Amino acid sequence: MSALVGYAVDGPVARLTLDSPDNRNALSTTLVEQLHQGFTDAVADPGVRVVVLGHTGGTFCAGADLSEAAGRDPGDLAVDRAREMTRLLRRILELPVPVVGVIDGHVRAGGLGLVGACDVVVAGSKSTFALTEARIGVAPSIISLTLLPRMTSRAASRYFVTGEKFGAAEAADMGLITIASDDVDATVAELTAAISKASPQGLATSKALVTAPILESFDRRAEELTAQSAQLFVSEEAREGMLAFLEKRQPRWAGSAES
Repeated sequence: MSALVGYAVDGPVARLTLDSPDNRNALSTTLVEQLHQGFTDAVADPGVRVVVLGHTGGTFCAGADLSEAAGRDPGDLAVDRAREMTRLLRRILELPVPVVGVIDGHVRAGGLGLVGACDVVVAGSKSTFALTEARIGVAPSIISLTLLPRMTSRAASRYFVTGEKFGAAEAADMGLITIASDDVDATVAELTAAISKASPQGLATSKALVTAPILESFDRRAEELTAQSAQLFVSEEAREGMLAFLEKRQPRWAGSAES
């Protein structure tokens, strides 16, 4: 199995690096499995106090890997992928050590769910974000579980439906990220040094205080939104939206003037 996620430990810091730049670090089944293994390894190491989740290439994460659809029943694939995403986001939230997301590039669609799940997020000042699901006939169903507790209501109401790009400064203002930085490495080093001074018990309990209400809402709606995501992805409207995206044309929505 090829390594799509790098893992390294430097003192109290475990670094997980999304390393599949050819497909913009899309969330393939293999990449997600390797992320889970990285989290497991970090928690098993008694010296680790913080996980840093970063990336190679110009994109932190572009969301689901749609290339895995070949040879699979679309309905089964949609359900499996939805469940994988739900499980991954919950894993980050419930991890007993803080996860610092480090973005120096772009984040699209499902990748923003990872951003919302991280405890602290640092983004380079030139990073961009976009929730583009509605443009292809689906919705940010599952990732709303981690985004809505972070973003302001007004920001979510705008960017969930427009698909517009927004920058790191806007992301910080709305609460999606913690810090927009011109020196990402230095900012991350300061944060991890501060976190590393804490005890394992202190970190786990302090993180749990923050994530408890997020997890409560998450568990209440996860099954419903996982099913909704799977249903949307196999709909006729989504098929047209994805085909139009791949063919680089405007979608022909049913009932529209372009139909």
